[in-house]
Amino acid sequence: MITLADDLGHLSYVVTGDGPPVVLVHAGIADHRMWDAIVPELAERHTVIRYDLRGFGESAPPTGPFSETDDLRRLLDHLGHAQVRLVGASWGGRVALDFALAHPDRVDSLALFAPPWRGYDWSAEMVAYDEAETAALATGGLDAALDINLDMWLRGPARRWEDVADGLADRLRGPIRTSLVNQDLVAEHSQGASTGDLATISVPALVGIGKLDVTDFQDIGRRYASEIPDATLVEFATAAHLIALDAPAELSAVLVPFLAR
Repeated sequence: MITLADDLGHLSYVVTGDGPPVVLVHAGIADHRMWDAIVPELAERHTVIRYDLRGFGESAPPTGPFSETDDLRRLLDHLGHAQVRLVGASWGGRVALDFALAHPDRVDSLALFAPPWRGYDWSAEMVAYDEAETAALATGGLDAALDINLDMWLRGPARRWEDVADGLADRLRGPIRTSLVNQDLVAEHSQGASTGDLATISVPALVGIGKLDVTDFQDIGRRYASEIPDATLVEFATAAHLIALDAPAELSAVLVPFLAR
C-alpha cells in the first residue's frame, strides 16, 4: 500500500486500474481488502481507489481530532481527482454519504451498502450486541469481542455458520482485531458527521441491503432509498451485512452498470 502522511499519522491506500475514478470505502469491521473480489472487474473500466480509514487496516490510529470527510477530501486532492464515483459499505457507507453532503460537487454517483442511520432507534437485538461487546472488552476479552462481531456481522441473525462461505471468518479476524484495538482512540478523536438534507443529493444513488442482515439495517436501507432522490434499492438474497464478501458476483452485476451511468 501507499502511505499518505499527515500531522495525525498516515492514511494507507492502493490504486488499481484505469478510467473514471471510483472510491471504495470499507465497513467498520473490515479494511480495504473487503473489496478484493470485485476490484478486478471494476478495474477493467475504472481507476479503483481503496484506502483504510484512520485507525483501520494499515492506516495509523489518530493522534488528535480528525474528520473522516476531511481525510477523504485530502486523499482525493493528493491523487488529483476533482470528482469521483463513491461506494461505501456499512460505516464506510455513512462516510461516503457524509462526504456527498459536504462536497456535492465532488461526487458523480453514490452507492451505499448497509449504511447506518445516525440517531436510529436500535432494536433490542442491536442493543444486546453492543452491550455484549462492551462487556467483553471491559474484561480484556478481545477474542470474545471479536467472535461477537463475527457472529453479528458476518454470520448474521438468519443463518448458521455452515452456511457462511469457507475462509471469510479468517479473513476478517485481523481487520476486526485492529478496529477493536483502536476504536476508543477513533471515537475519542473523531469530529463527527457532516450535516445536510438527503433531499439535496442530486446524483444517481444506489442503496443495497442484505436480506440476511439484521432487520434494523434492512429498514435503514429502505429509508435511505425512499429519502434520497433518484435512489434505487437493491436487495441481495444471499447476503448478510457484508454484501461484498457474501455476494461479490451479484454485487458486481449491480455495481458495474450503475457506475457506467
